[in-house]
Amino acid sequence: MQTSLEPAIAEIVDGFIAAGRPKASELSWQARRQGYLASAPLGGEREQVGAIEEWHDPHYAVRLYRPAKAQTAHPALIYFHGGCFVSGDFETHDRQLRMLCNRANALVFAVHTRLAPEHVYPAAHDDALAATLAIMARLAEWGGHSERLMLAGDSAGGHLALVTALRLKAMQAPQPAALCLLYPMLDASGASDSYRTYGEDYLITADMLLSGYRTYLGGFPITHPEASPLHHPDLADLPPTHILTAECDPLRDEGESLYHALLAAGVEASCQRQLGVIHGFFQLAKISPAARQAINQVATWLRRL
Repeated sequence: MQTSLEPAIAEIVDGFIAAGRPKASELSWQARRQGYLASAPLGGEREQVGAIEEWHDPHYAVRLYRPAKAQTAHPALIYFHGGCFVSGDFETHDRQLRMLCNRANALVFAVHTRLAPEHVYPAAHDDALAATLAIMARLAEWGGHSERLMLAGDSAGGHLALVTALRLKAMQAPQPAALCLLYPMLDASGASDSYRTYGEDYLITADMLLSGYRTYLGGFPITHPEASPLHHPDLADLPPTHILTAECDPLRDEGESLYHALLAAGVEASCQRQLGVIHGFFQLAKISPAARQAINQVATWLRRL
């Protein structure tokens, strides 16, 4: 039906519409989490990496993917997973992070933050900052280099990457060398044209996104800069920022609006809209040529730091 979409993605979208566009907000949180986990095999092969280690703070957890090929100053990636602040974990994002580790010959730190509804704002924001500071403090021990560090994330994770950089700036702490935001979740109002155009039919719906987003925010005002960082009053002096958006994604407009806001603030930024795909395409490398290309592109950015 969706002739503008990649064929395998169009088939999934057609099945979703044929099923009556089931509402995520009518599912239990556990069902949402299990559904997200069940989609992980669409990420492709689970590639071997040099080594994996994991550790747990009382509030957050980190999984480190080490590349097989040792070097003196690896690039490093701190990655925050998506899931609308209510789902997602190491396993939902394992496959693409292994690919990034191998393709960039980089240290990849996956960060798992606390989830709503059990933990509302600022839990995930605080966890993201605490994990980032802890990793940055020990980066050299793992063979990483602070001048080759990127913060990245998809969807809610892109939000956390951006807010973490803003918090680091406010603390006058060292910044990462770059940010990479994959279809980031940036405006809790959900008022953009892309929300209206792509919010019902394209699997990751406005209902799914906003029900998770607003559950996490609880009673926190959706207009606050940490709730909707698209409208942050001081974006100046952030690191160079790469943004990827998806054509048929409710979040498309806010990612592209952030790009323009960063340029206006004097930040070095790039933005690329991937055609023929939906929100979450970065996790579809098994079926999506665009996903495979995007993984290679992010790895190239990381390798060139």
